[in-house]
Amino acid sequence: MNSRMLVIFNHSLTDAQREDAKASLDVGEFIVPPENLLAIWGQLPPDTETLASLLAPLFQWLVKASQKGDYLLVQGDFGATFLLVQQALSLGLRPLYSTTRREATEKLVGDQVSLTHHFRHVRFRGYEELAS
Repeated sequence: MNSRMLVIFNHSLTDAQREDAKASLDVGEFIVPPENLLAIWGQLPPDTETLASLLAPLFQWLVKASQKGDYLLVQGDFGATFLLVQQALSLGLRPLYSTTRREATEKLVGDQVSLTHHFRHVRFRGYEELAS
């Protein structure tokens, strides 16, 4: 296994995601940012107009930690993800996201309906650039 995958997520990788990355992408190493950077990613303030300055420490980490050709698994806030995907592409990385199948369970509790969603990993899909 030769590939590396940098992971910027709001949760830990599931066993299914790890196994799929190993089997389908030949990933042998998973690299996660330090906790202080994951805290930035997980707590982006919704009332902030722009995100680039808040994400600067993550951009700096990505530059230092990555090598051209690495995978970057990134999911989270739409705007922040967009910025990290742009950064990844400029560094020659291969940005990905995990596709999932949603399974919903409804439960009637008195006069209320409780709806629970479970997400199961299906595959990794690369972020695409439009052809010019």
